[in-house]
Amino acid sequence: MSGIKLMGTGSALPAQEVTNFDLEKKVDTSDEWIVTRTGISSRHYCTGEENHLGLCTAAARRALESAGIGPEQIGVCLVATLTQDTMTPSTACVLQKELGMPEDTVCFDLNAACAGFVYGLHTAECLLAASVRKYALVIGCEVLSRITDFTDRSTCVLFGDGAGAAVVEWREDYPSLCAVMGSRGNREVLMIPGVNTGAASYIHMDGKEVFRFAVEVLPRCAKEVAAKAGIGLDQVDHFVFHQANQRILDFAIKKLRLDPEKCAGNIAHTGNTSAASVPILLDELVRSGQLHSGQKVLCAGFGGGLTWAGALLQLA
Repeated sequence: MSGIKLMGTGSALPAQEVTNFDLEKKVDTSDEWIVTRTGISSRHYCTGEENHLGLCTAAARRALESAGIGPEQIGVCLVATLTQDTMTPSTACVLQKELGMPEDTVCFDLNAACAGFVYGLHTAECLLAASVRKYALVIGCEVLSRITDFTDRSTCVLFGDGAGAAVVEWREDYPSLCAVMGSRGNREVLMIPGVNTGAASYIHMDGKEVFRFAVEVLPRCAKEVAAKAGIGLDQVDHFVFHQANQRILDFAIKKLRLDPEKCAGNIAHTGNTSAASVPILLDELVRSGQLHSGQKVLCAGFGGGLTWAGALLQLA
């Protein structure tokens, strides 16, 4: 058996906190409407001085410090995102220079929307098996405020900006992630127009269909990961689910009959940060002392694509 373990985490949120009351001033909505339907009270937006690269760099430096390793030890650097500053160079490539990683470090961005970070963990697990250096830096980062349509009150209240990072190590005696991933091509339920389409690059989402999709795949994904690992869900120490909507999370927790104490969330103060959601929550749990060495964490993301991914991550 071979696989990866979590060595360190880091995160970064923009300085500007935007509350529901702030949104009331620009959108036909209310704090009560937002909280009861989403569980979100506030989120963070980048200011003019902040950008995607800055968030990634800050989160990455904190993760490296937490892991106690230097950038020269990284063999793989992946950034899960759909809102990078430039289409090319990739954020991961720019980070290579910014952090001082060796030039033979495998660096690229990947886009699996809200499932992106978990996709990145499994991709790193596979790439590290063939790498000379056995540490990877996996980052999820989004600046969703830049692609949010503030005339659409059903979506603009959901999204926030932020970055989360993890340093993982591959060893032959480490357990497999037992990753489960899937996709269901769909351009109607959740879509952002690309360049050269002539359309504004805003998030378009059918909330009801996203809910139906999420409450189907999230519980199934969690069960499949546990089955692949040969354990029961009751043997998982913590569940770190993509923070999309509190109603979705509550439904999944109830359907899986999980202990809510094992399913901590942060959507109330971060909103939906897409690919950054899972690693930001991971870092919060590690730094608060809720996650400990040797514990098993089932991470799962789901979103645009449509995509989903789950993995069983163990803390070193």
